[in-house]
Amino acid sequence: MPKEARYYHPLTNGRVKCELCPHLCVIAEGKRGKCMLRLCREGKLWADGYGKTISLSIDPMEKKPIYHLFPGSQILSVGGNGCNLSCDFCQNWNSSQQPCATGLVNPQQLVELAQKEGSVGVSYTYTEPLVWFEFVLDCSQLVRQAGMINVLVSNGYINPEPLAELLPLIDAINIDLKSMDEEFYKKRCKAHLAPVLATIKTFVQAPHCLVELTNLLIPGANDSEEQIQRLVDFVAGQLSPDVPLHFSRYFPQYKAVEPSTSMDVLERAGEIARQKLKYVYIGNVQSPSHTYCPQCGQPVVERWGYTVRATGLKEGKCTHCGYNLGIGKK
Repeated sequence: MPKEARYYHPLTNGRVKCELCPHLCVIAEGKRGKCMLRLCREGKLWADGYGKTISLSIDPMEKKPIYHLFPGSQILSVGGNGCNLSCDFCQNWNSSQQPCATGLVNPQQLVELAQKEGSVGVSYTYTEPLVWFEFVLDCSQLVRQAGMINVLVSNGYINPEPLAELLPLIDAINIDLKSMDEEFYKKRCKAHLAPVLATIKTFVQAPHCLVELTNLLIPGANDSEEQIQRLVDFVAGQLSPDVPLHFSRYFPQYKAVEPSTSMDVLERAGEIARQKLKYVYIGNVQSPSHTYCPQCGQPVVERWGYTVRATGLKEGKCTHCGYNLGIGKK
């Protein structure tokens, strides 16, 4: 079900310039942009991936990972085939960096399935939802009309104008902030850091939207104490100490050959972050990942994998001391 793309303009000789993300791809007749989902044909740009899904399933909210919105809930999760970054360490490269089999679903079907399964909403995830822009936009409008929530799991690489159109429809987002080093983004992701930071700040400034960040720690690449401290300083100083930060364990995938992240590095990153941030989590490991009250230190949400107990939480507040953690519907 191809649909004409938004955010582009025609050039000479049948070419078009895509303006969805900072790559600003100039695409010739019959060719695709870096993301694989946007196709030039007869002088127009088409959202060729519209409705083409690689996966459609019910997931725990914590799998996104989103920890501060409806803990323990289930959410219908959907993803397309493509990405506008080219990370050599991609943990989902089979579906993001090369074409793969897809099935068709339309926005109304997605909403009806979410309702049937008792989902709290829809999560656009698995690969990069922002390059699936037209489909995510249409679905998000129907999901919101149906009284459910929209969740993004994203690399944050999008231009300000399309972001402004989508932002009011998004209730929560987890953005993968890969490093605070521009050279890392250029060398390992074939992208730039500044647009990602701008996207993060835009979402954090939106009072209706919960923002959580994930940092995949790669040995010898972005896991030094200096780099971790720069990341923590950015979150604490330019965003808010309330923004949850997830340090995720890396495993060798795609073109990356570094060994898996050690638990010592992950735990040290957590120690550094907790000096300035209220909510720090270690992910992709076989260990508990609880939320503790910043005021009294008691556990309010306990997590063992995807088994979740929010026994210390009531209406977003700590049941032990009354501190407002803001966990729930923002």
